[in-house]
Amino acid sequence: MLMPIYNAAETLPETIDSLLKQSMPDFEIVAINDGSTDDTAAILQARAEEDNRIRPINLPHVGLIEALNHGLGVCRGELVARMDADDLAHPRRLELQTEKMRTCPRLSVISCLVDTFPAETVTEGFNRYVEWLNALTTPAEIRREIFIESPLPHPSVMLRRTELVNMGGYEDHGWAEDYDLWLRYNQAGRPMAKLQQTLLHWRDHPERSTRTDSRYSVENFLRAKAHYLVRGPITDRNAIIIWGAGQMGRRISKHLIRAGAPVLAFLDIDEGKIGRTLRGHTIHSVDELPHLWKQHTNPLVLAAVGSRGARKLIRARMQSWGFTEMEDFWCVA
Repeated sequence: MLMPIYNAAETLPETIDSLLKQSMPDFEIVAINDGSTDDTAAILQARAEEDNRIRPINLPHVGLIEALNHGLGVCRGELVARMDADDLAHPRRLELQTEKMRTCPRLSVISCLVDTFPAETVTEGFNRYVEWLNALTTPAEIRREIFIESPLPHPSVMLRRTELVNMGGYEDHGWAEDYDLWLRYNQAGRPMAKLQQTLLHWRDHPERSTRTDSRYSVENFLRAKAHYLVRGPITDRNAIIIWGAGQMGRRISKHLIRAGAPVLAFLDIDEGKIGRTLRGHTIHSVDELPHLWKQHTNPLVLAAVGSRGARKLIRARMQSWGFTEMEDFWCVA
């Protein structure tokens, strides 16, 4: 178990208790204290004296990515589970994830379903995100949605240590380190899946890194998507058609163009936008797509409409025209 910790004295004891109740007794908790200024170090030392499975490692404040990589280098097991110091694990989490990884040797990452707590601080947006997450369990579903949002909750996963090390560990590109990792696994063709059981209780609170750290901003998520799109699905494409000339289409097209993507046209259903230009390219009616498609030898459509329910409608329209998802088009919002 790899657990980076920074000033988590308030929640750390409960988290440790949930891990020490695991049905599988043979594991270690590599607890990386990232220069905490509260009682984190004292709590870890006291708990380590009670249970030698807890291995506290105290660092100066180096930040999450360096703390993760340092901890990864210290882990002794071939399977490494992640956990945050404010979440709670189901008693069978390690047992069930370990069993899955051992019986499916081609699987690179196993996650699980999650629920949220405490009810009084969980936001509606966070619950919607978790609802979307929990609907993705198979490698095919996760791959299909990989450019929409981060499809795996980082503190819920178990990975193969040697494979992660060989991929370079955690990297800092200025965006979310976990989303970057899933995009790299996807690019390398490494399967990721989820157990269809709720094995992690995921805490939501206003101080979450996703709300306070700029690496988790929408703009930086779009940078990450563009970076890996041009190194994956967009490779060798000679025309990118973006479905959506609204806010999301404008924002992601900026990063795609900067990354070298051959964006040539936009689509929209808003009659007020049709015929205008965006980023120097014409905004066409959605109904013109089959005609636009035939004008290019190797085009790709990126659906970039973030409004709720839009993906379902876009997928239905694309499929009615005979387009295949992940071959002819990808949803990116």
